[in-house]
Amino acid sequence: MNISDYKAYISAETMMGPNSVRILAELFDKYPLHLVPNDMILDLGCGTGLTSLIIAKETGVRVFANDLWISAEENGKRFVEWGVGEQITPICEDANNLHFEKKQFRALISIDSYHYFAGSKGFFQEKILPFMKDNGVALIGIPGLKDEYTGRAQELLSDWLGDDAYMFKSPKLWKELIGDSDRIESVQTWEMDCFDKAWDDWLATNKKFALSDRQHFETIIKPYTCFVGIYIKLKKAL
Repeated sequence: MNISDYKAYISAETMMGPNSVRILAELFDKYPLHLVPNDMILDLGCGTGLTSLIIAKETGVRVFANDLWISAEENGKRFVEWGVGEQITPICEDANNLHFEKKQFRALISIDSYHYFAGSKGFFQEKILPFMKDNGVALIGIPGLKDEYTGRAQELLSDWLGDDAYMFKSPKLWKELIGDSDRIESVQTWEMDCFDKAWDDWLATNKKFALSDRQHFETIIKPYTCFVGIYIKLKKAL
């Protein structure tokens, strides 16, 4: 994946935090998707739909773009303007109460959002796995806590995140939270390499939250946090 192909779409208007395109690119480069034309992908927590656009362009398959904070109408209008209106279906639902067909998706992708709703053990098995096809994959990239600071999120991040500090967890803890299932073949978690560049892109904007993040970047964000990559491979059908 060549990030420069999407420079025209990456802006203060479409970014809602550190550059999601860089996070998505690392996931795609590390774990390429192997799809067929009738496969479907769920982009869970798609924000303004920037990741959904790129997923659609890079894979050529149908994408369901779900976000709770951005309306389906708003994202749908953007998809039409971007020329992918027929390939992407915009949805606005709570991740805890999704309405899809069983085993509908070959892949789940979630960038900078999974930590908001999936921080309890069993969430993946109960809320996501029923909609995933056998031999499917999940690619997740989220902000988290470096492994060496496991269990200290509230202490280290509260000045920056307040009551939301609990959502930041280490790669090791995320692997435990994903857990296992008779349908899961493997779970891999790691500290992603795109941290500096993704943050640089975000901090260069003049958005309100970016300005706030600048004040904490050198003292809290950079020393203690990372982006956590999560790869989940499902077993083939028996």
